Amino acid sequence: MVEDDDRVARGLVRALLRAGYRVVRAADVAEALELIDEQVPDLALVDMGLPDGHGSAVVRKLREQPATGVLVVTAQDSEAERVVGLRAGADDYVVKPFSLAELLARIEAVSRRTRALRQAVAPAAVVHCWGTLELDVTARTVRDGADGWSAALTAIESAVLALLFERAGQPVERGFVIDQVWEAPTESSSRTLDTHMATLRGKLGERVAIRTLRGVGYQVGP
Repeated sequence: MVEDDDRVARGLVRALLRAGYRVVRAADVAEALELIDEQVPDLALVDMGLPDGHGSAVVRKLREQPATGVLVVTAQDSEAERVVGLRAGADDYVVKPFSLAELLARIEAVSRRTRALRQAVAPAAVVHCWGTLELDVTARTVRDGADGWSAALTAIESAVLALLFERAGQPVERGFVIDQVWEAPTESSSRTLDTHMATLRGKLGERVAIRTLRGVGYQVGP
């Protein structure tokens, strides 16, 4: 946990300990980077507003470890702030103030998506293809076999794109995506999906046209 507010940190540590987690807390960017060098965590909660820098620096360091889940905690509910965290490599985010139930649900969802990577030395690749593109869900990468282009994705971006590739040419309802990816949807999951779709489109550019079907959801392909 990277959180500079002592009061908030004490409350969260107590709650997470009661939920069965072992928690190590850092109060700023420098301390967080030192702790990551000492021991890579299974999951990290990273506040964006830290006294010695922006939390995205911690997220980028954590993203060097594919099996580590990263949940950004931000006090700003602007799309720009959320996008900064996601582009740095966060798997998901939660906005302050948040309920403990929502935080635990998001932690559990991210942990499920990274558990296989933590448990397996060499997990079998789960690959989805569309045209010349190959999406490796396990490695969280998408590659174009035509010219070798590739991009790294977060766990959620990879899961969303897999659903769209699986149903290429068919409408995919928003509610279905939220249920499948978040598993324990919360009231803010819909806004979270919008942000992830924006960052996913930014990474894919013109290689994949993800159409928004008003009142329905999304579709890849004709």
